[in-house]
Amino acid sequence: MMGGLQSWMEPHGESMVQLGELTLALVLSSLIGLEREFRLKSAGLRTHALVGLSSALIMLVSKYGFGDVVQVGSVILDPSRIAAQIVSGIGFIGGGLIFVQRDTVRGLTTAAIIWLCAAVGMAAGAGLPWLAVFATGLHFCVVYGYTLLTRSLWSSQLELVVDYSPGKNAVQTVIELCTGRGYVVHQMSVQPPTDPDEGMARVRVHLSGRAKAAPLLVALGDVKGVQHVQLTPMDRLAR
Repeated sequence: MMGGLQSWMEPHGESMVQLGELTLALVLSSLIGLEREFRLKSAGLRTHALVGLSSALIMLVSKYGFGDVVQVGSVILDPSRIAAQIVSGIGFIGGGLIFVQRDTVRGLTTAAIIWLCAAVGMAAGAGLPWLAVFATGLHFCVVYGYTLLTRSLWSSQLELVVDYSPGKNAVQTVIELCTGRGYVVHQMSVQPPTDPDEGMARVRVHLSGRAKAAPLLVALGDVKGVQHVQLTPMDRLAR
């Protein structure tokens, strides 16, 4: 019993030491991601957490995953080069999943998951199954648990500015999209067109909520009659 516990505490590649290192990487990268999430950046809590976890797992695979094919004191082969090529190659696949739609970056979290999936495959293939299983479990904690966490931590105060063409029911559609995606409308003001020839009106809406801003911006940009959409945190306006 004591021998088994001691083996789990020794830094041989799949011990409590390595599981703790993975957890530490997840916690620290999550703290960085929280700040980015609060600022409503494209890469938020989940993306940073997954990238940090993936990087730690890749480092552990490189450090402990080739002990059975490398002899101490002599260089017979360098299997870590294969792992390095996997990391480089998977970056192209992840980059292909990231795209910009109406000035909104999408696909960052999916790209980070692809990178983590590659790291899990590397750990499994390098003979570190417990690290692969543990990292997979942390992935589900991030994807599902962090989503609920970010929605309950705080409620962002936002100002939505929409320029639209009158007479196309754009304002009603904008409000329905905001409330339908979990935002609460606190105040709304409509500015009629200043130039009759231009025919553009503007509506300002003060919102609060924790839903992702990117899907809302994309949906508002597709509303008939909407010409320009801007969503700004209220703390930035106060500066």
